[in-house]
Amino acid sequence: MRRIARARLAGRVIRRLRRAGVTNARYHARPFEVRFTAPGDSEPTIVQLTPLLAGRYRRRQVNGFVTGLLQSPSLPATWAQAWPMLRPVLRGVTPGAPLRRPTLPFLSEFVVVDQPDTMTYVTQAQLAVWRVSAARVHATARDNLSGAVLHGTANGPTVVRFVDDGDSYWTSHLLLQGWLARLADQVGGVPVAFAPERGTLLVAADGSDHLPGLFAQAEAFYLRSVRGLTPMAYVSDDHGCTVPYSAPAGHPLHHLVRRAERVLAVQEYTRQAADSTATLAPLVLAASEEDGWRTRAVWAEGALLPQADEVQTGDRVVGWREVEPRLRRVKDMHPPRWSMKAD
Repeated sequence: MRRIARARLAGRVIRRLRRAGVTNARYHARPFEVRFTAPGDSEPTIVQLTPLLAGRYRRRQVNGFVTGLLQSPSLPATWAQAWPMLRPVLRGVTPGAPLRRPTLPFLSEFVVVDQPDTMTYVTQAQLAVWRVSAARVHATARDNLSGAVLHGTANGPTVVRFVDDGDSYWTSHLLLQGWLARLADQVGGVPVAFAPERGTLLVAADGSDHLPGLFAQAEAFYLRSVRGLTPMAYVSDDHGCTVPYSAPAGHPLHHLVRRAERVLAVQEYTRQAADSTATLAPLVLAASEEDGWRTRAVWAEGALLPQADEVQTGDRVVGWREVEPRLRRVKDMHPPRWSMKAD
């Protein structure tokens, strides 16, 4: 029923956009967004529909909401107008060609223009309009995220939960150098972060009894959320940069870390396939008592392979290293895909 209600609301927004002359509006259920390019604009606009759920929106109110969207330009015309509104965001597979730079496995750093009713991704083409470099855009977006400071000290290992109110960009704080490490006093140890969906950030101490449960909680949040981000855990490295949490063989959390890494890979490749017109081989989650959690690409003639622990061709399953010499990486695909070289 929840899915049906959301789809109906999205349908009302799209119908209103079409009456206004927008012909390319599309509903994306997982992030609960409508994407369109307004007449006269060259960049797509992304409308987050979650705020519409706050009240009981009738047709007149939806009409007013859409009218406001169309009257406001999707992107500021000048750099002076744009830079205060830039924010960095962590995302996985994102349709279109927004400005991006890889940051973490299966996640990239994007930049958005944050306006009251819309959030618009900055594209490479927009840089020429503003006459600025990609590096400056990324740096400015990070500078605009002030980095919340927490006070107080935990009496023992504890879990701090940050819930986004729409303006906090908590998961984006993981992009700020040194920010995660500074939470050590608040969680009672070396901070370990989970960002299961765009509006939730969970931080606990490494070695605490909370961590096994947080892996399970993060995966559940990630898989059921329409704004799922990642089920993996993250820590700060020696330079203050956020990196994946490491748990080698023999570590008590090894299997949980390995599962989280592979659940993320399967979900992101599945999302990529849903938004692509190319023939893409599926990636599935597999497990055995001997090897633990792993990913398996199921290859068919002409399909592009995702990176995987193993590849299935017909009834035969082989390790990735065995097929890798026969593969050629496909240009400009994120996450990466490979084609089979001609014999």
